[in-house]
Amino acid sequence: MAEALELAEFLAAPGVVLDVRSPGEYEQGRIPHACNLPLFSNLERAVVGTIYKQVGKEPAIAKGMEFVEPKFDEFIATAKNYVHAGIAKVHCWRGGMRSSSMAWLLNSNGLAAITLQGGYKTFRRWALKAVEKPLQLLILGGLTGSGKTDILQALKAKGEQVLDLEAIAHHRGSSFGLLNMPTQPSTEQFENEIALQWDSFDPNRPVWIEDESRMIGSCKIPDAIFDQMRTAQLVIIECSLTERLARLNQEYGNANPSDLITATQRIHKHLGGTRTQEIITNIHNNQILDAIAIALNYYDNTYKHALGRRKQEYHTLSYDNLSAQQWADVLLSFKARCQ
Repeated sequence: MAEALELAEFLAAPGVVLDVRSPGEYEQGRIPHACNLPLFSNLERAVVGTIYKQVGKEPAIAKGMEFVEPKFDEFIATAKNYVHAGIAKVHCWRGGMRSSSMAWLLNSNGLAAITLQGGYKTFRRWALKAVEKPLQLLILGGLTGSGKTDILQALKAKGEQVLDLEAIAHHRGSSFGLLNMPTQPSTEQFENEIALQWDSFDPNRPVWIEDESRMIGSCKIPDAIFDQMRTAQLVIIECSLTERLARLNQEYGNANPSDLITATQRIHKHLGGTRTQEIITNIHNNQILDAIAIALNYYDNTYKHALGRRKQEYHTLSYDNLSAQQWADVLLSFKARCQ
């Protein structure tokens, strides 16, 4: 019988997390950086579950063994490929038969394996609780194209604590935010990724976060964090329109025109028919900078309107032609003055 560890010990142990749940369960939400080694396919899991409900436990176990036994060699080879050093840290949904069976198989074939008490369900409960921890936040705001993401990365490189929500969400936060980005995670996985970072932050030092709406594409910021963001100190950066247009042209200028048009059409009700058609015409004519300028006017007005409705106070810092590293230095000086 493999040793079953509590969550903190399980996560801290050297090795690789192997999630033996079905691919569908894994995609919905998982421990960050876990590798999927599914005991059952999605269809096999559904069949076993149906038998369990309609016939009983013993027939379900028998059917499960029928599915699993032919895959023993594949499981062992795949696990050894994942785990080059350390331990195979195996878990399923509740820490029951799936994880214990896989851990037994791996232990029996020369690969040290442990399991997680309570399985992924335990991790998920922890993640939802972890994001409730209060932290000192500094919110970085500014109009679209101000380079806030690059500035956050520059702050991180200088040793600051940074939570880059857009990077975790795989989305830049506008209708065009999915362009040239990987597929977005589920909100559940978004929360899991945030939780590990949130828990790692030193509560005695501030955490920089970009000013965001509650939704980043299809990912929802946890309520506990969003509520903190809306009461934290907000710093607005300002730079020239020329800089912003150049930056956005660099990000989106080489995007597929059809993708740009689709993104434009998603906000046509807000843009209005005339502006929507002007943007689409410019895209067709390869006048991307002109298209961006029209869309940017809409986003500027939207952000300013939302900012005007905020109850929190904010500070504005205005500079032109600063690099991300220079902006980071300006923000660090601002932070020092406020402490």
